[in-house]
Amino acid sequence: METKGDRTENVHHPQTEQRHPDLWQQDLNPHHMAGQNVGDRETSLRTAYDVKPLHRGMSDLPDDELKGIPVLAEGERLQQGATYLDLNHPERGEFTAMGDMAAGPDNAYVPKDRVPYPTWNRLRGIDDPERL
Repeated sequence: METKGDRTENVHHPQTEQRHPDLWQQDLNPHHMAGQNVGDRETSLRTAYDVKPLHRGMSDLPDDELKGIPVLAEGERLQQGATYLDLNHPERGEFTAMGDMAAGPDNAYVPKDRVPYPTWNRLRGIDDPERL
């Protein structure tokens, strides 16, 4: 049986190829790969448990649940079309990322596709699963 790791090792991503000579690459395509959704992001994500201000501010959640809430590091690009929530500004609600977006120093972006549904609702302030 093929696992996720097996599939991604041998997959060719045409968007990763450099299409211009080195001399002109920066001029013709200065943001090569910006907003592309390729590669494995699992290794680069830290969790709400690891970010002490978040950990302290979310003391109502158990540690094992905090360890399951990944948070993007500063400078990391958001996946285009993916849904996120900024834990530093939860009042802004969830949003869909565009390809040119990256995590800033004041952001604690959580990708929706990496969080269990009940936890995502709790992060959004929804305690009643019947309420949307």
